[in-house]
Formats: sequence, structure tokens, C-alpha cells
Amino acid sequence: MVSMIRYTVYFGGRVQGVGFRYTARRIASGFEVVGYVQNLPDGRVRLIGEGEKDQLKGLVNAICQDMRGYIEQHSIEISEAIGEFDASDTFDIRP
Repeated sequence: MVSMIRYTVYFGGRVQGVGFRYTARRIASGFEVVGYVQNLPDGRVRLIGEGEKDQLKGLVNAICQDMRGYIEQHSIEISEAIGEFDASDTFDIRP
């Protein structure tokens, strides 16, 4: 059995007002992950995702590649999946 994990990723730079969340959602549709992406009041974007490690790692790498002109830094916190999402959930944008 493959274990599910949770990524909490914070992206900093010029990541708001440039279509970042929509790009992240589009990219996420190509991976077997569930979760969401949202703007934070401090100007960063937070991504919460649950899935298999290789899928989450691929998602973050693809976002970093696609949005490299806007991201100045990012950090990843890895933990056990908490089951916040179920199989019918998708990857969404939150305000």
C-alpha cells in the first residue's frame, strides 16, 4: 500500500495577480493529487496537497518550472495526510 502524504508549500515573490493559482490548478489536473491553492494576506501563495510523494513532488516541480519568472522562493512542509480531502475532491482555488 502506498502511503499518502501532505505537502504545505509557500511560494513567495510576485505570485499574486499573475494567474498563479489558475496555473497551479491547471498543472494539478495532470497529477493524482487533491487540495487547493490560495492567496495569503502577506503576498505569498499557499498550496495544500495530499497524494503520493512522487505526484506531489512532480506537481511542485512543474509549478516552479512554469512560474519560474515569478517565484523568488518556496518552502515545503511534508507531513502525514490528514484525510481532509476524499477521493471525489479535486484541486481547487480558494480565495
